[in-house]
Amino acid sequence: MLIVSLSSVSRQAFIQSQTRCLHATRLAKHSKAFVTTPIYYVNAVPHIGHLYSTVLADTIRRNYALHGKEVIMSTGTDEHGLKIQQAAKKNNMQPIEFCDKVSESFRKLCTAANIEYTSFQRTTSPTHKKAVKELWNTLLKNGYLYKGKHEGWYAVSDEAFYAPNQVKEVTDEKTGEKTMVAIESGQKVEWMSEENYKFRLSLFGDKLVEWIDSHPTAIVPHNRRNEVLSWIKAGLADLSVSRLRSRLDWGIEVPNDPEHTIYVWLDALTNYLTATGYPWHGEHSSPNKEAFPPDVQIVGKDIVRFHAIYWPAFLMAADLPLPKQILAHAHWTMGKQKMSKSRGNVVDPFEVLDTYGVDPVRYYLVRDGGLADDGDYSEKMIKTRYKKDLAGQLGNLLNRTTAKSLLPSGVVPGNSLNTATVHPNDQMLHDQIRAVPENFNKAFEEREFNKAYAFIFDMLSQANKHFTENEPWKMTQNIEDKERLDTILFYSLEACRVAGILLQPIMPTKMESLLNQLGVPKDERYFKDSLSLKVGKDITVNKTEADILFPRLK
Repeated sequence: MLIVSLSSVSRQAFIQSQTRCLHATRLAKHSKAFVTTPIYYVNAVPHIGHLYSTVLADTIRRNYALHGKEVIMSTGTDEHGLKIQQAAKKNNMQPIEFCDKVSESFRKLCTAANIEYTSFQRTTSPTHKKAVKELWNTLLKNGYLYKGKHEGWYAVSDEAFYAPNQVKEVTDEKTGEKTMVAIESGQKVEWMSEENYKFRLSLFGDKLVEWIDSHPTAIVPHNRRNEVLSWIKAGLADLSVSRLRSRLDWGIEVPNDPEHTIYVWLDALTNYLTATGYPWHGEHSSPNKEAFPPDVQIVGKDIVRFHAIYWPAFLMAADLPLPKQILAHAHWTMGKQKMSKSRGNVVDPFEVLDTYGVDPVRYYLVRDGGLADDGDYSEKMIKTRYKKDLAGQLGNLLNRTTAKSLLPSGVVPGNSLNTATVHPNDQMLHDQIRAVPENFNKAFEEREFNKAYAFIFDMLSQANKHFTENEPWKMTQNIEDKERLDTILFYSLEACRVAGILLQPIMPTKMESLLNQLGVPKDERYFKDSLSLKVGKDITVNKTEADILFPRLK
């Protein structure tokens, strides 16, 4: 008989259990979720930062699915602008040929990293051009676009104008040459003056502050939120949203004005609308219309201005709902230095995935990636996470518990929680397994990913300690010890099952294998299934000698 019960658990613990169930019910009320990555600029091939953004978005997408939601996720490539025009010319290619080649490398990265997007947007597609022109015409009709002369410091690399207080003079140490650069990005700027269309961004300062103040998690982490508020409160100037076609012809033409090309950022940001089938009028309105606005938009800190100021202002001007959350992560460095080709410290994401495996790399990136502060990339740390967490805790516990010597029948019998008390030696692990789903979920929703996953691996550490201290291998020969042996194995397998359920979004392939080994039915792999112990049901292990979850690294 398996001796497990709740009779020793206090009324308060029972109430907490009911609260967990109610929380899960609330999460299920809204059935659709929408997650986005930035669309990646095709002036260069994918790097580790692109992989991080995409894996983070996919992990969040899968976590919504873990709660029973229908989720759409968009990613893609940003293919217009002066940088692309220049890069194509440098490579002796037509712009569209250049874009096709680089865009395909981003698709391949998604495949390599097991990213399950529902929409891959390309700004050169006919559907996207239609969406951009629709948004442009809406902004024009609503009175937020006008034609005027624009002067300012322009950075080709950033595709952006900067105000005088956003630039500074720097001197080249080698040549002594003085140039102006953007303070924010460090990119070279040059003075430009031309006639173009402008968006009345200056009208939206108070509205943007009101939106941010009334939605504390609209921009996370907190330091990014403060940064955006400081920019807005410093004053917003009207935004140039077109370029003369004589200078930039690789882009979408302004409707009814062939002399102008739509500004690349207005073009690019519209992709999040395109992904839902915008424009939504007509007989064949997209079923994904109701998914808008996005629940979470993943961006790098270098493009937070565009996503947290320009994007919501465009949406306000078009009478469209605002994103629920913009998650702006920091960058990856190596040895605390910015990655660059000249330093020779650029990481090839395809090579890393091939060397360490898809799921371990996904786990490392999300757990150790920097949100508020830059993360320092280290292959040594990938190996440490693999050996200590994945193989050393989860893989080790699974292997020990399912050993033939301890579990010759492959079955641990279940029993009712109402028949006995929790053994004193089991109480700590019992409580930890019960607590970890909600602790994990709270930290995950607060975007404290390292903390969220620490809850799981602390539980697994306790489960390994519990296994060692109770010495089940000494109980295999005595029939009188069978009940105790079953209890010990039960708790170890339950720790594996709960961890397997919660780790599915970050390591989908490995956790599918683990849950298959534990005989967990496909319809019992949701967050709600992690909230209570699997008592009353036999646990049937389906393991062969070849089923080593995390084999030794080569």
